[in-house]
This record gives sequence, structure tokens and C-alpha cells, in this order.
Amino acid sequence: MLRRQSLIAFLFLAAASAQATEIQLSYQVLERMIAQQAFTDEGRRYVKGNKTEKCSFAYLENPKITPANGKIAINAKFTGKSAMNMFGRCVGIGDAFQLTVYGVPFYNKGRVGFKDIAVQTDRDSYYIRKVKQALMQSLEKSFDYNLLDDAKKLLEESPNTGPGAVKRELMRFDVSNIVPANHALILTVDFTLAVK
Repeated sequence: MLRRQSLIAFLFLAAASAQATEIQLSYQVLERMIAQQAFTDEGRRYVKGNKTEKCSFAYLENPKITPANGKIAINAKFTGKSAMNMFGRCVGIGDAFQLTVYGVPFYNKGRVGFKDIAVQTDRDSYYIRKVKQALMQSLEKSFDYNLLDDAKKLLEESPNTGPGAVKRELMRFDVSNIVPANHALILTVDFTLAVK
């Protein structure tokens, strides 16, 4: 009985002093999550075609994430070819080069994504300009992380399953701010966790 009263008192005090919580998501963790979700074909993200197509394909690989003036920068290698198969040979244009994709992180309906996508390269050519234009249109939909699902798993899982175990339920979860700091992506989170 005393333990239950102590728990109730603790939860009451915690609720009374509740304020937004900060989650720091390191760039290395973010890199791994993006690699697992988007670079799934032998470490590549095909943006055109697939690995079986020899003359018409495009992919990104080796993503590295850093902060960049309030945005996230994803540095990656691009390899692509836009050609026709003529008598067993690919005739057309193609290239391989490093590029940086910039995006502003945002939260919507449980997911963290990137908007206002921009692509930069060190070189310029007709093909590179076409690649940049196509990537800006397609990448906005490609990178997202389901934060709500992971938050539910983390906050609702209970280490105790025996008699007297409490049940936890995430009733409300919202992200009010996302800031790309030097060491991590910082998310300001407000949530309600019911303990039953």
C-alpha cells in the first residue's frame, strides 16, 4: 500500500512539473535509420531503375549526415546512366559524382521528414542539372522516420510482466520544434503517458 501511495505521489509531482522533453538524435543514428529505410538495395537508394538495368538507372550510396545552417545535409555519391541498349551496348549519357542534399527537418503525423529539398554538386553539366532537378522532386517523399512508433515502443514497454506490473499507454505525442544542432538533431517533445 505504501509503495502504491509513493508511486501515485511521484506521478502527481512529475505531472505537476511536466514540461516539454528534449530528444537528441545523433547524426550517426539518423544515418543508420536512413540507410535502413531508404538505402536498402546493397547500400544503394535507386531513384531510377534497379540493379538489373544496365543502360537506364540512377542511385545514391554512402550517405553521410551533418548539420548545415538550420538544415540537414546528406552527402552521397550519385551514379547514373540514361542510355539506350543498341546491339548490346549502352549509347547515351551518364556520370558519377558526389552531391549534397539539403533539407529542413519537420514533424507531421508521427513522422520526421525533410522539406525544401535542395541539391548541390561541385561540378556542372547538362546531365548533372537534370539529375539535380529530378532529385529535388523525388527525394522529399523518400526520407522519413516513424518517430511515433519508436516512441510508443520505448515508452509503453514494461520490464516487469509479473503480478503487480503496471501498464503504460502513450496517450498523446507531439513534436513542437526540431533543431539541427552541431552534435545531434534535437526534437522538443510533449507527450502524455498514462500508467495503469
